[in-house]
Amino acid sequence: MSEPGSPLQVVGAGVGRTGTTSLKAALEQLLGGRCYHMLEVFADPGQLGLWKEAGEGGDPWSRLFDGFVATVDWPSAAYWREISNAYPDALVLLSTRENAEVWWRSASSTIFLGMGGEGVPRGDEWRESVIEPMMARFTMDWGDHDRAVAAYEQHNAAVRKAIGPARLLEWRPGDGWQPLCDKLGLPVPDEPFPHANTTEDFRQLMGLDD
Repeated sequence: MSEPGSPLQVVGAGVGRTGTTSLKAALEQLLGGRCYHMLEVFADPGQLGLWKEAGEGGDPWSRLFDGFVATVDWPSAAYWREISNAYPDALVLLSTRENAEVWWRSASSTIFLGMGGEGVPRGDEWRESVIEPMMARFTMDWGDHDRAVAAYEQHNAAVRKAIGPARLLEWRPGDGWQPLCDKLGLPVPDEPFPHANTTEDFRQLMGLDD
């Protein structure tokens, strides 16, 4: 397992609902260490101050990722540029869906409902520290189909433009182990790729079906 101070080997640039929970499990198995995910923020509200620092242009990465070997999912994906610069030897992993419409259908029925739909209420530490700064880099109009889809496409295009092909891996749910293992120079596990956090799982976790 990773030790405190272990450098990141993978920087996830893919936004939420692109298979990031499955990737978390897969990377932890492949790399033998912890992979940072929004679930870590849910579990430890003490991190909110560090994400607020990031949103204000600070450099909290060594403290946020102490003991982690990879990141995936939001909020890290919103700061992919800064994190990839802080860890220049790390692979940049851009997880996507088949197309923007598939992503929108998943995100609009899960994440965006959980974040409050059409707007972010102010005055809440969670939203001010994590959600608002994160979505300001994506779009604050995430409840609008056209603007959210455009933001998704622009985000992915920016990663592709900034990161050279030798360092970048694009991955979609369904690609499985092979692309990850090839890029990381690791053997392919002799077991199915993890499949976690389906739309139904997320809605249950967030209480959206109550």
